[in-house]
Amino acid sequence: MTPTVIVVGAGPVGLMLAGELRLGGVDVAVYEQLDAPTGESRGVGFTRRAAEVFDQRGLLARVSGGEVGDEVHFGGVRIDPGILPDKHFSVRGVPQYQTEAMLEEWVRELGVPVLRGHRLTGLHQTPDEVVAVFDGPDGRTEKAARHLVGCDGGRSTVRGLTGIDFPGSEATRAMYVADVAGVDIRPRPSGERVPGGMVMAVRLERGVTRIIIHPDALPPGTVGRVTAREVAAAWRDLTGQSLRAEDLRWVSAFTDATRQAAEYRRGRVLLAGDACHIHIPAGAQGLSLGVQDAVNLGWKLAAVTGGRAPEGLLDTYHAERHPVGARVLRNTLAQSRLYLTGEEMEPMRVVLRELVTRPDAAFRLAAQISGVDVRYDMGGPGHPLLGLRLPPDWELDLPGGRRRVADLLHAARGVFIDAAGSREALDRVSGWSDRIDVVAGAWAPVPGDDRPATLEQVLVRPDGYIAWAAPGGDVRDALARWFGAARISASAAAGPADT
Repeated sequence: MTPTVIVVGAGPVGLMLAGELRLGGVDVAVYEQLDAPTGESRGVGFTRRAAEVFDQRGLLARVSGGEVGDEVHFGGVRIDPGILPDKHFSVRGVPQYQTEAMLEEWVRELGVPVLRGHRLTGLHQTPDEVVAVFDGPDGRTEKAARHLVGCDGGRSTVRGLTGIDFPGSEATRAMYVADVAGVDIRPRPSGERVPGGMVMAVRLERGVTRIIIHPDALPPGTVGRVTAREVAAAWRDLTGQSLRAEDLRWVSAFTDATRQAAEYRRGRVLLAGDACHIHIPAGAQGLSLGVQDAVNLGWKLAAVTGGRAPEGLLDTYHAERHPVGARVLRNTLAQSRLYLTGEEMEPMRVVLRELVTRPDAAFRLAAQISGVDVRYDMGGPGHPLLGLRLPPDWELDLPGGRRRVADLLHAARGVFIDAAGSREALDRVSGWSDRIDVVAGAWAPVPGDDRPATLEQVLVRPDGYIAWAAPGGDVRDALARWFGAARISASAAAGPADT
């Protein structure tokens, strides 16, 4: 098979993107330089919004283990979840290798080839295609495709070969990370400041605990090659608990280096995930941010390569995701200062503890971490919920029974929901029936939330965001913007614009 799109990198982001493209009808192949998964896990969970994204594709039920975190915090400053108007809990205790295995099983079921042992060594673009050069099991090969997406991590070869700048700030501090087996370690899911630094502990699978250690005196330039003995010694120094080197099944280190790609797209080459942005881990935002990149890009790239939308739709990927990435980089840097700086930061922590007792301040901080407040520019004024995600756990009463919004999005298609019984509205969207699903029903009440009742008619993009809601001008304008020209002219009976 000659793929229409090449994805470089078989981590969670590359696999998620490949699945999205395949659902959109694209022939896609994933190339990965590693011969086999490492079994290591830099990430151990994901945010609320990432969980919703998985749920929208029917994947959340495939995630084994883990738990919904019962704490919300910003840089260690705890936020009372009882004052928040929405759910912000993250999913924790899920090793990244399990998430990768789940996603690889999914994409293989969809018929996507995952080709391992292929190291990208070169690429060039022509007006009609991008050509990638790989060193693989059969030697040097060239593969051509209409587009190529680099999902190959913070040291992205794709980004380097394409010449995309990666500006940002150098590391100022460093941390150890390790998975400890067979040792009873007290959970510290939000981290604790202790004399000499900060420690964190999160339970993974049975008998294994993820620990993170930040000794105040650890220079960022000393973590190139970390040993189990160094990590065990640092844990003992900060907690008093002894670990044997053999108890640590995996050790690594990371810093607070923070960078973001200047461009998420250059011609036929695009970037997603850590290839676009690196930052200190805080609130499981790294993997989660990348997965949301993939889901934002996937349906757009599928529509363009399938001839259903103009090339310009791809420009909205950078326009929408670059600001989201920049905001995550800001909040993770802010959290690192609160988490990891010494007693000189305590006055700021005290002020923040007072501020987060206010519902508006608490929501603003919690929503940044959970990702539920991401709002895209849908072009002009409209409904108060325009540009926000449609909560996937809202339910509709349909002729065949009650269904959740997440269930309506499993096929990665747009959805038009008519809760007003308007035949006229259904006529207006008929020209896009090959790209969107039309659902007519009534919203089920949500205790304490009157927002569903305000959405009599709503157009939802495949990534779950509200592209139009009545009253808001003519729905056909939104359909043309996000889904391309109508397949057939909408019925003349559709009449004037919606009111």
